[in-house]
Order: sequence, then C-alpha cells, then structure tokens
Amino acid sequence: MADRSLEGMALPLEVRARLAELELELSEGDITQKGYEKKRSKLIGAYLPQPPTANGAAVVRCRLQHSEGAPRRMLQAGNIGVCDIRDAAVRGRAASTAGNRPLFYFRFDVHTEAVQAALAKHKERKMAVPMPSKRRSLVVQTSMDAYTPPDTSSGSEDEGSVQGDSQGTPTSSQGSINMEHWISQAIHGSTTSTTSSSSTQSGGSGAAHRLADVMAQTHIENHSAPPDVTTYTSEHSVQVERPQGSTTSRTAPKYGNAELMETGDGVPVSSRVSAKIQQLVNTLKRPKRPPLREFFVDDFEELLEVQQPDPNQPKPEGAQMLAMRGEQLGVVTNWPPSLEAALQRWGTISPKAPCLTTMDTNGKPLYILTYGKLWTRSMKVAYNILHKLGTKQEPMVRPGDRVALVFPNNDPAASMVAFYGCLLAEVVPVPIEVPLTRKDAGSQQIGFLLGSCGVTVALTSDACHKGLPKSPTGEIPQFKGWPKLLWFVTESKHLSKPPRDWFPHIKDANNDTAYIEYKTCKDGSVLGVTVTRIALLTHCQALTQACGYTEAETIVNVLDFKKDVGLWHGILTSVMNMMHVISIPYSLMKVNPLSWIQKVCQYKAKVACVKSRDMHWALVAHRDQRDINLSSLRMLIVADGANPWSISSCDAFLNVFQSKGLRQEVICPCASSPEALTVAIRRPTDDSNQPPGRGVLSMHGLTYGVIRVDSEEKLSVLTVQDVGLVMPGAVMCSVKPDGVPQLCRTDEVGELCVCAVATGTSYYGLSGMTKNTFEVFPVTGSGAPVSEYPFVRTGLLGFVGPGGLVFVVGKMDGLMVVSGRRHNADDIVATALAVEPMKFVYRGRIAVFSVTVLHDERIVIVAEQRPDSTEEDSFQWMSRVLQAIDSIHQVGVYCLALVPANTLPKTPLGGIHLSETKQLFLEGSLHPCNVLMCPHTCVTNLPKPRQKQPEIGPASVMVGNLVSGKRIAQASGRDLGQIEDNDQARKFLFLSEVLQWRAQTTPDHVLYTLLNCRGTIANSLTCVQLHKRAEKIAVMLMERGHLQDGDHVALVYPPGIDLIAAFYGCLYAGCVPITVRPPHPQNIATTLPTVKMIVEVSRSACLMTTQLICKLLRSREAAAAVDVRAWPPILDTDDLPKKRPAQIYKPSNPDTLAYLDFSVSTTGMLAGVKMSHAATSAFCRSIKLQCELYPSREVAICLDPYCGLGFVLWCLCSVYSGHQSILIPPAELETNPALWLLAVSQYKVRDTFCSYSVMELCTKGLGSQTESLKARGLDLSRVRTCVVVAEERPRIALTQSFSKLFKDLGLHPRAVSTSFGCRVNLAICLQGTSGPDPTTVYVDMRALRHDRVRLVERGSPHSLPLMESGKILPGVRIIIANPETKGPLGDSHLGEIWVHSAHNASGYFTIYGDESLQSDHFSSRLSFGDTQTVWARTGYLGFLRRTELTDANGERHDALYVVGALDEAMELRGMRYHPIDIETSVIRAHKSVTECAVFTWTNLLVVVVELDGSEQEALDLVPLVTNVVLEEHYLVVGVVVVVDIGVIPINSRGEKQRMHLRDGFLADQLDPIYVAYNM
Repeated sequence: MADRSLEGMALPLEVRARLAELELELSEGDITQKGYEKKRSKLIGAYLPQPPTANGAAVVRCRLQHSEGAPRRMLQAGNIGVCDIRDAAVRGRAASTAGNRPLFYFRFDVHTEAVQAALAKHKERKMAVPMPSKRRSLVVQTSMDAYTPPDTSSGSEDEGSVQGDSQGTPTSSQGSINMEHWISQAIHGSTTSTTSSSSTQSGGSGAAHRLADVMAQTHIENHSAPPDVTTYTSEHSVQVERPQGSTTSRTAPKYGNAELMETGDGVPVSSRVSAKIQQLVNTLKRPKRPPLREFFVDDFEELLEVQQPDPNQPKPEGAQMLAMRGEQLGVVTNWPPSLEAALQRWGTISPKAPCLTTMDTNGKPLYILTYGKLWTRSMKVAYNILHKLGTKQEPMVRPGDRVALVFPNNDPAASMVAFYGCLLAEVVPVPIEVPLTRKDAGSQQIGFLLGSCGVTVALTSDACHKGLPKSPTGEIPQFKGWPKLLWFVTESKHLSKPPRDWFPHIKDANNDTAYIEYKTCKDGSVLGVTVTRIALLTHCQALTQACGYTEAETIVNVLDFKKDVGLWHGILTSVMNMMHVISIPYSLMKVNPLSWIQKVCQYKAKVACVKSRDMHWALVAHRDQRDINLSSLRMLIVADGANPWSISSCDAFLNVFQSKGLRQEVICPCASSPEALTVAIRRPTDDSNQPPGRGVLSMHGLTYGVIRVDSEEKLSVLTVQDVGLVMPGAVMCSVKPDGVPQLCRTDEVGELCVCAVATGTSYYGLSGMTKNTFEVFPVTGSGAPVSEYPFVRTGLLGFVGPGGLVFVVGKMDGLMVVSGRRHNADDIVATALAVEPMKFVYRGRIAVFSVTVLHDERIVIVAEQRPDSTEEDSFQWMSRVLQAIDSIHQVGVYCLALVPANTLPKTPLGGIHLSETKQLFLEGSLHPCNVLMCPHTCVTNLPKPRQKQPEIGPASVMVGNLVSGKRIAQASGRDLGQIEDNDQARKFLFLSEVLQWRAQTTPDHVLYTLLNCRGTIANSLTCVQLHKRAEKIAVMLMERGHLQDGDHVALVYPPGIDLIAAFYGCLYAGCVPITVRPPHPQNIATTLPTVKMIVEVSRSACLMTTQLICKLLRSREAAAAVDVRAWPPILDTDDLPKKRPAQIYKPSNPDTLAYLDFSVSTTGMLAGVKMSHAATSAFCRSIKLQCELYPSREVAICLDPYCGLGFVLWCLCSVYSGHQSILIPPAELETNPALWLLAVSQYKVRDTFCSYSVMELCTKGLGSQTESLKARGLDLSRVRTCVVVAEERPRIALTQSFSKLFKDLGLHPRAVSTSFGCRVNLAICLQGTSGPDPTTVYVDMRALRHDRVRLVERGSPHSLPLMESGKILPGVRIIIANPETKGPLGDSHLGEIWVHSAHNASGYFTIYGDESLQSDHFSSRLSFGDTQTVWARTGYLGFLRRTELTDANGERHDALYVVGALDEAMELRGMRYHPIDIETSVIRAHKSVTECAVFTWTNLLVVVVELDGSEQEALDLVPLVTNVVLEEHYLVVGVVVVVDIGVIPINSRGEKQRMHLRDGFLADQLDPIYVAYNM
C-alpha cells in the first residue's frame, strides 16, 4: 500500500519489496503501527528529499495535485454514467509518467480520496467530542494480553468481506499526520498527548476546558439560528421552593468529605465532569441540519415527527425500462443429457485425465483426483448410501431424501466424490460448514435447516470425523438446534465395493431436486435454495457458453467449493467440460496470499476464480517476483464483482500485474445470488479495444434510488463497474424494491429479477417465502405483466446500463432505510475503512447493520480494533468516521462500537457473522471496549417540544370545568368533631399529661416491647417505668445540663427504648427534643457530618446519648471527620440521677413547640419542621381513629424512629392510645431478615408498619425461604393492615411482589398498602382498618407529561400503574392546585397536593427565618375559588379520583394518587418527567442493571446505572439505556454513567438522593466504571 510521499521518488526495487513486506506485516497485525513507522522511515530515510517549505503547504499541494489527477479526469469522460476507461487509463498513465511514479503505486481509488478530502474539509471545524471516562481497570484489560492470537479470521471472508479491498488503498499519510497533529494540538494544547491521562478518570480537565474553548471559537457554517438542544432554556433552578434555601444547610456530600467550592446553584467549580458536559452542550448547540418542519401537537398525542420528503430530492425521469434478453443458449451436439452422464463419459473415456488437484498448506500438490477415480468412487458412495445404511427392508436413505455433506474447506476431493455420489444415488446433497463447537455462530440456524429438510445422515471425511467434538464416551454430541444425525465416513477404505452387476441409474436431467444450497439471511436465519437437475445442467451450459469453456482447460479456484461461484465453476461446470481444477484451500491463502497467482503460472491456467479480497491480499504481499507470468489467463472471474467496492481491487490489481502479462479484458466480474445462481458475467474477449463499462454515480442520488452521473465537485460518489451481460437464455429486468414488482425507469435503481431455467426453484419447505421470491411477475406502469413466466428476485440492487451492461450497486440484505433514504451497508463499511489511520481496524473487520429505534432505522457500526491501539487512537478514529460518513453519505451514525480484536462472531470462513453480531448488540452482550452514541445528531423524529400555553384566567377555568363536567379536585377525611368515641386522652392538651395519667391509672400496662435480632425481648417499658425514667432525665437536664425551658436538645440514640424515655424526659423538663440518627461506627467520615449539621442547625443547647455513642462522638475517627471541640455539652443517660424533679413542666399554650422533626428530603435538602403540642395531639388522635388503636391492641413497628410518621408511631402513639408497640429496629433485619414477619406471626399482630427498605429486604432475602418459614409456623393470616410508611409515589412493583411472595403464608393481598406524608404534614393518608381496599388505576404516561390525567386500560401502551396512597386521615382536607398559578384544578389534571389539617407542621425551623418560603409552604391561599382557607403546600404532584367505592360513612370514596416530588420532576422539551418512570424503564433494559437514578444537568439528561456484573459489561449498557429512554419516553440521554453497586445514595426511607448523586458526579467523586457522553 503506497504512500503519496513515495510517489515522486525513484526507490530501488529491493527497498520497495521490503516496504511491501512491512505493509503486509502491518495489515496482518504482525507488527505495531509504531514499529512499522520506525522501520519504514529507516528504509526510505536516505531517499527523502528535504522539504523546502513549511509542512502544511507541502501537504496541501500534494493533496491537490493528487486529487486533480486521474480519478477526477475519469469522471469527466462519462456521458450516460458509463465512461470510457481507455481515455482515463491513458491519461492516468500519462499523469503517472509525468509525476515519474511507478505504476505499482497508481490506483483508481476515488473513494479513499473522497473520504480524505471530506475529512480535510472538517479539519477547520473539528468535531469536539468529549472523551468518555474509563476506570483504569477497564483500560488495562483491553491491552495486548487480553487477545487471542489471530486464528482463522481473515477479516474479510464473506459477509464481512468487501472490506479488505478498500483497506489497501493509499492515502497521504503525510497529510494525515499533519491533520492528527493539528487535532491533538487543538485538544491537548501540546503535541505530546499521553494516553495515560485519557485512561484515567476523564482525560484531564485542562484538555476538556481547552476543547470547550476550541468549540466556542469554531466557525459555524450553518446560518440558521442555533436551536437549543432541549428547547427548554431557563436552567431549572435546583434550589427554588426548598426549605433552607442557603447552601450551608445542605448535608455534607455523601462521597467523602471533599471540600467543595460551589457556585450559586450548588455546582462545584472547575470540576472535570462539568467541563466535559459543557463541552458536550456546546457541541450539541451547533445545528447539525436545518430544523424540521414544525407542526401542531395535540396535548396528549405526542406525534412523532414524520420525515417530510425533500422537495429538491432527485426523482427518476427516464422512460420505463424494457426487459433485457440474453443471447440464445446455443445447443451443442455433444453436450451431455445430464451431469451424471458427463461424469460417466469422462470416467470411462478418459479415466486418467486430472479432474481436481488439491494443495497442502505449503502449496505442494497433495492429491490428484482423476476422472476415473471420481467416477468409481462416486459409484461406491452411491451404492453404500442406498444399500448399506439401515436394513434391506428399511433403508435409511431412499432416492429423493436429503443428506448433509460436512467436509472441511481443505478437502475438496472427498466433498466432490460425496456430491457426485449423491447425484448418482438420486439423493439430494445439502453441503454445509463443519460445526467446530457446539455454540458456533449461526450453527444453530444450520441445524434448523437440516431439521426442516428431514436430514438424518451426514456424510463426512475421516479427518473431519475425527476432528468433531466428542463426548467422553466418544459419541459426537448433538449440536444446538441440530436433528439427530448418523455420521457416515465416505473414504473408500470404509466402504464396501458395489457388486459387478450394480450400476447407478443415469437419467436425463429432469425437474427433481439436484442439490440444496444454504443461504444466510439478514436476520441470521438459514434457508435452503433448491436447484433442480434441469436447472443445474442448464446453468452449467450457460456458464460454458458465457465463459467459453473448452475440454481439458485448467482452472484455479480459491473460492468455497460448497456453494455459489466456487461450486458452480469448480465442481459442476468443470466436470461437464472435463476441466482440471486446481483448488487452493483458504488455509494456504492465509499463509501465502500469492499462492493462487503462483499456481496460475505453474499450471498455465486459463481461468481463475477469486474474490476481490484475494486480489487485494496478493497485491499487499506482492514482492516484485520476477517469475510471475499471467499471460496464460484468459479469464479472471471476480466472484464478488457485484460488490460496488470490488472495482478498486480490480483496478489496483491490473495496474500492478499488467507488466506481468495480465490483460485488462481478462478481468471478468460476475454477479450471483443463491436464488438466481449466476445473474450476469462479463465475457472474456480477445479484443482489448472493448473497454469495460464504469459509472461514476452520485451517492446522494442513489440514496433516493436514482441514477445520476456525478458532477466533479462532489466528494460523495460511487464508482461502479459493470458485471457484464445477462446470462445466455435468461431475461432480466429491475423492479421497485418494495411494494408491487413494478418495472423501474431507466435511471432508477431496483432489484434485479431474472427469468431463466437456470435458477433456484424454491426455499425448501417454505411456500410463502418461495412465492415472494421465486414466483414474481413484474408489471409495467399500466399494470400489465411483462411475461407469462415467473421471475426470480436476485436480492441485488442495480440497473441495466447502455449496451445491456448490468451494474450492481448493492444488496437488498445490506439495505438500510434511514428517514426515507436508502443506504447500503457495504458503502458505509468502505467509507469507515478509508478513514485514517487505516490500520486502526484489525484486519478490516467491520460490521454495519441497522436497528430500529423510535420508528426509524438507525445505523450501527461495530469494528474490531487493533490490539495495540490506545484510547486516544480509538476515540479519534471514531470521531473521524462520523465526520466521513456524514460528509459522504449525509447520514448520521447512531452508534459506533469498538470491540477487541478477534472477538466478533465469525462465519465458518472467518468473516463476521452479521446477524449474530446484531443480536449480541441488541441483547447487551457484545462487550465493546469503546462506544460512541450519537442520538442527538441522528434522531430527528422526536415529537415537537411542548409550548407553554398563555395563562388562563380563573373564570375560564371555572367555566371550562363546568362545561366538561369536571369537579374541582378536593377531598377530605372524616370530620374529627363529629366522631364520638370514648377517647380519655382527649381531655389532656399535652402528651406529657397523658403519660402521667396512664402512669397513675394503668401503671403496669406494657407500652413498649423491644426485640433483638433473635426475636427475643431485649427490653420493655410499662407506663410507670416510662414515667419514672422520664422524670430522672428531666432532673439531669435541669441540674447537669443547666437548661431552661424552651432549650433545644439533640437526642442521638439507636432505635430503642432509651430514645422514647429521653423524648418524654425533655417534655417533662420543658425542653424541645430533636431526634437524630447516630453516626454509623463503620462509616463515621460520611455519617458524622450530618449529625453535626443537624445539631448545629437545630441550635441544640445540649446533646443526650448513650455511653457507647458518647465515646464514639469523642473518638479519634470522629475528630478526623468534624471539629469535636465544637460539640455542645454531651449528657450520658446511662448514668441517671436518683431523684425526682420538684415539678413537671407544663406548657402555657398548646401552640408552643413540642419537638422539631429534621429530615433530608429526596432532593438532598436538610429541613426541620416545627411541631406544636396541639398538632402533636391532633396527629396522635387522627391515627388512633384511623387505625382503631386501643390499649388492648398490639402493633408491630419496623421503622427508623427519627422523623416523620416513623417517629410518631415509635415514640408518641402508644402513649396517646395506650396500645402496646412491638419495636423492631430495621438494622436487626440485616442479620435476620425473617425477624419482623416472625414477630408479627408470634404476637398475632393485626396492624404493622414498615418501610420500603424493610419490605425489599424481606422480598430479596426471604424469596427462597417461604417453605421453611411455613414449616417454622409463620402465619400472617391475622394481619389486617401492613402499611409502608413513605414520602413518595407507592412502589407498586415492590408491594405486589411482597404480597405475592407471602400469600402462601396467609398474607391477604388487600392488607398491604402505603401511607403518604411530607415535610409540611407528616401523615396525610394512611390505610385504616375500616375503609375500602386501596385502588390501582392505569394512566397514560404521555398525558401525564402534559400534567393531564387520562385513565387507560391495564396493559395498553404507555400505561403507568398508580396505587392509591392510603385513606385520607380524619381531620385532613386536600385540594389539587396548579403549582404556578395557585388556582384549583379539575380532577383530570395533575397538580400540587395542598393540605389543610390540625396536625400540619407550623413552619420550617431555619437559622435565617426565610419568611417568604415559610409563608408560601405553610400558609398559602388559592388565587381564586375558596380564597379564605389556609393551606400547606406538600411539594408533591398528584391527583384525586372519585371511585365507585363507598367510605365507612356511606359517601363515595375519594382516592389520592401521588405521582412524584415537584422538586425532582424534570422539565425536558417543555414536558414534565418524573425520574422514577425513566429509571423503571432503564432497570428493565438489561439484567445487569440493579439500580438507576436520573437527573438533569444543563438540560442534558444524565442516567446513572449500577452494574451488577463484570466491568466488561459496562459499555453494553450505553446503547441499551439510550434506546429504551428514546423508545419509551422520547428523550435523548446526554450522559450515561456506569457505577458500582451501592453508589447511588439512598436515605433511611429507602428513597434515592438524586441531588446528592448529581453533586457527587459533578465533583468527580463517584469513581465511575465508565462515563459515555452521547453526541
């Protein structure tokens, strides 16, 4: 492969030979790029002229000079898209001598030129793509050692094939070096960019910043106003409407105690991640293409943008084509009546004539099969198949049965004998590949084919039989998907001789099936094409006539002899004409790519059958061997000549070997397909004045199926060569690829169809598919059929050019229709391969396919990268491939993935197994080592962003609701005033008084029982014990703590009895308690700062705790995390005074403060709310009524007792209602998951409360133990209510799986329900004992994004199940209001839940007393309607629904459905999304995703996923996550972050702390496995 820099130099031949060897070593992966460059510069150093000018200028001149050379002139020559090659060749030669460059380095490769020119165009405005961040372990693992040595894989066999040839095209390495140098300077600010920086976290912030600067200065060519990426401009401020607006009250970051400098909205300054995201946003803001036409979108129906046809798109203008007739098939008198007759003739007349010579891997003749041997052995095989399998009465194989032929590629002789043996026995051979392992790519599908053909016998050779995998008993295992087979070895020594009087029955060719050729479809399924005996014979005759075959000619065959061109020429037609075939096995080609050329010389062969890759590798390996002479060749059949890119191999090959006697007219490309056999072939002529046809076509035109000769300036052209004329005796036409088979116009590309005897007749056993392919009746524009005979679809796209020449531009299988334009996979592969550095792709192994995402096909490119390539190389190559494909094909690539060398699934001949690769990609098991997704640039059919409607006045809302019959969404629990009950505690205003009263009236009644992890009672408290303990604590506070009434006291206790006593001690002393979760002894560094913050923010004058925690707070570890000297006085309640207080404090007013409730909200805000004595008593009374709690009751509580309803149930309710609380600390479940349920069963508890984390622990930890629990007597049949205490949307999947799991243990599914509370009101809903069961509704998720509620049926698309959050508590009123306008909403709207109740909190406890926030959240009024009532705003979105059920009081029941927190809702594209919905989709996307959290950052959607699997799977998740969010939510993911399990922070209620996670991500504290920035 030449370098332009060598073109002007006269290098000695031995230097050139050495250079070619180096090239070969490099392309084979034997040396590294670095080693190659070093050796190369050493070789040519002495011959290099010193450049007089600066580097840049030289490069530009060299590029121009070359691009104005031959290829451009060639474009001018054409008139109807087919130009005269002679003219071009002569000028080309003139140009080459003028430049004094040897012919060896001259090429016609327009395409590589175009790609390089396109990239040079991009040079000024480099695409700035933020490099993904990888964990070092991931980078290390993709080093050299991880690779298997190259085995059978030459890149380019078969489906992955064409690739090899364009890889060999020369490109200006000097130019590219400069370009790379420029790029690396732009990105890294220096030329010495090290790979180590990129392989660590994120490639260095400096680089990212500089890149962002480069971005900012780049010139944008498109003059339309740059649209915002997400069309939602105002940055959704994170701090609005949150308690504690200042950043000081934020809890310390969860990820280590890093000191963060924060900007206004809590973003760390100068963090590497945020610089990268900024860079990504800048990149995305640059318009890629003009924005699509706007259109009206109904509020609910998010219509996907339909691609409007481009008014300027080319349309076919030619006349309707005529069907093209081939020459008459001449009748030659001595042609045999059947192929078996031919074999019999030659086997008896010329038994000594050589039929087939096979080669070993050294290129030495291994075996010569003569016609005599072929005839006798075939007879032997035929006899044995028919008579020696099964019994005389029951033979296993009868004439007409199908038999598999399983022979390795290096044994054509045995295969040929078996094939003809089958023909003689009149059984149908099905030649297939040798299965190497039980799990070969595609082997299962081959098994299905054998099964459907009813194959029971497989013929094979001795060596192959020995090589098949065996079970320990020596049997051949049944391969996956294969039928049970009898393996029969066909070597002569294993067979019995036929009796003298036995002869095969040789008939004339008829319509019986002769053989079945397998064909792999686009989707990986394998079909069998049946070829009849008459078709087989006619095909051989047509080939004989077209190729001018004569008796005893020698033909060299490199192709697979089991199918296609290799079978037709090398096994069938050769026998008809008694030719001598020299078969070159693939293994020899890999060792010596020149072997076939050497054999042509050695045997003076007249014909050779090759593929373009064989020409390409021969070129690369060509070492100027003097003894090569190709003048004997009269025909070089190029089997994949129909591949548009084979032309560059043909041209290059001709240019090099013309001096070795190769004539131009010898090269004969042919087109073939399994269905239509040979479709067209270029005839060998003696007239060298008859030039081959070639067309330079506009790639843009081709995407619309229109043929346009390209003008000069365009880079995107496809140069195609003709594949000769229609076959003798055949008729050909081209029809529109989809819909009715209507004839194309003359300037239109269509699918070629052939009508002839010599075609396949059916897909075996598939009548429907057969009809669509083998029985097509093309029609004219008026609808009249072209012929009464059926045509066969060839699967080739092309047209018939001037002079009846057939041109093929692609395959139906490789067709990808993206936004209405057709692209061919082969074209895209070629463009990718032409990108510098060409050596980047390992052996040219690239797979291109499309996947359907969001109703359109999206292009995916998967390439194997060289083992020695660095992260930087790969990323640079990827971004340049994107540019090249965008420039040349004007199409975006959806995903580019790089995998380690040799890891893609292979076809039997070493090519890439395309459908298997696609399958791996879709199921997330491709394991790429680099991925670049470009959904922002590719996905252009998203629904139009929602525009906010102008505000509607109150009157219109009222009228609108009346007209549509909607009621205002409001509801209330039972009225507290009207409930008559014998509640003794009602007469006391304060809880402290209730406790004293209980201690006097029922002193020994047990209020609390605490269980340990073994389920035994660790501690219990009666009324009097609690009262006495509280008194002592009050004395301690007054005497040791010197506290006044109204002072705040922090209670830092583990869940238990001490906490309860300390709380009432504070009330007795007149102090205000604050319960605080103690720091975790194993994780002091992150948990202690939160404790310290609550103590400081709550202005605690003193801190009460146990002796153990007291030591912990003063330990050395604590001192490392916080300043321990700043703690207030710490009192240890394990050592209490013995005396009683003089008097117990009684508050003067019920509205004074009883306690403070501090909690970290899901949005990461620490907020304390004030609970007055009146609210506390009202709260307890409301719960007592809802749950019917009395002293005789027992309630089991497995909750954290530090805030919200959990604290109230743990500490307050028992004292108020007198029931016994069985306390189970949730932490104890980690050692004994069954603890809670066993306690519920043992104490025959009817009501129990837990958190989601507890429920999850039970579901995961006890899933497999239900049987053993049943045996232990666990019985949940008495449970009446099991309530999950939460401040979020009910997790319906979890509650349902919990109910299902424990149903066998007696748990009634109706018993499980959830509650709902928030900061302003700790419990709004709670499923009581008497009301109706909780209801579930299904709402349309798309309508919900528009804040509308539309009920749908279960299972309908886009449906979201929502469960009611329990019954509204007595004394609570709810209304749904518009969060922006504060007006009341109808019940079909999603709005903010507002609450009015006696137990609302009375305000936030803040340091600065932020008045506006206070009044807004706790004392809001509606803007119209009932403007008198004072409401508290919950900050949660939800809706009310009146159900058909009736409440206890006989009224219709109103259900409240909570959808999500207003603060967490993300506004994207003008619509409201709830993180949980996106997270649910993502968790479903791949089995390795255990948890997921999403948030937005500068309008980009960031998805963080926890990976449960090896780090190699991390990159599989990127495409899957992007796909699922696009499909289900119409959103483009901006960043995908893959992290370890447990990184997403979760609070004590089991809620995700997304804002914490966001801050940790932006501050680079997550240590992600991989971060992908989607373009």
